[in-house]
Amino acid sequence: MKKRIAVLAGDGIGPEIMKEGLKVLDAIAKQFDHIFDYKEALVGGCAYDKYGHPLPDETKEVCNNSDAIYFGAVGGPKWENLPPELTPERGALLPLRGTYNLFANLRPAIIFGPLADAASLKSERLEGGLDILIVRELTGGIYFGRNKVKTLTLHEGAMQGNYAVDYMIYSVPEIERIAAVACDAAMKRNKKLTSVDKANVLESSKLWRKIITEYVQAHFPQIQLNHMYVDNAAMQLATNPKQFDVIVTGNMFGDILSDLASAITGSIGMLPSASLARTGFGLFEPIHGSAPDIAGLNKANPLAQILSGAMMLKYAFGLNRESKAIEEAIMKALENGYRTADLANKTTQKGKILSTSQMGDKVVEYLSNAGLETE
Repeated sequence: MKKRIAVLAGDGIGPEIMKEGLKVLDAIAKQFDHIFDYKEALVGGCAYDKYGHPLPDETKEVCNNSDAIYFGAVGGPKWENLPPELTPERGALLPLRGTYNLFANLRPAIIFGPLADAASLKSERLEGGLDILIVRELTGGIYFGRNKVKTLTLHEGAMQGNYAVDYMIYSVPEIERIAAVACDAAMKRNKKLTSVDKANVLESSKLWRKIITEYVQAHFPQIQLNHMYVDNAAMQLATNPKQFDVIVTGNMFGDILSDLASAITGSIGMLPSASLARTGFGLFEPIHGSAPDIAGLNKANPLAQILSGAMMLKYAFGLNRESKAIEEAIMKALENGYRTADLANKTTQKGKILSTSQMGDKVVEYLSNAGLETE
């Protein structure tokens, strides 16, 4: 198989962890006889510095001619005071999602067995591990509604003032298409789906709940569907996360809950994500930021970037075996005690605390020795 991949490493630690992600993809290509054609382009703050925009036309052209986008991280203090539309996050990520209609965001929250001690909850609440998938609607809702600043005349007529307006808008087709993605994921797992909304307050959430219910009943009656208000869902995630399997929710609620779920696992350096269009085209990125404080020090954890590559192989290219091989290689490295600095604790052997590049090498080593006992 030959695939063209747009490589957008971005800012901060992005180039360092991307190098390791590509290293692993190269190993997969060699081992499974594929060709991955990489086209690199600037995005985020570094793109602004060169082109005056965080998502320049040159980068769009690379993405337009690719089968998937492999993304690193963007942003940093240097660009925080730019106009909102030119900041790396708002000027690059949101337009990419909108341009390619990446409406479905898949965020796994997984506790790898060897890292259970790093989890933020007591071990008895996570007995047997944790494996949650959050399906977040990504191109609708309040982040993509019309935003305006208007003059408000109070009912008393005595005062005027400025106020901001954000519109949370969802249409039936938007809800149905994210329901389809969530149901497909639930059917491949435990046929259990929790839909999160705020239907006791918001009209958009009332429609959300109605359409989700109707869609599941009509197309996937075998799925166990549960509804939960977002405030309760946050509390339940923080206290009893194992009750969840697949969660589907809107853009803003998904933004908040997916970060909460990632915090439970103990390290955001281990968590990938996929943002998908109906066609399977997608953007694959780690959930962490650009970490400018450690950029260039060869200390960053590259495993979330590598796992994002595994998600790309699975969801964009249909290479399930290759994706699983990467996951198993990472698990082997962790089982044998290897850690980056963010994962290490007082029991970690000094010789097994690895740099960014060393961890990438270790994953490649276990890929190359798949099925063999190396230690």
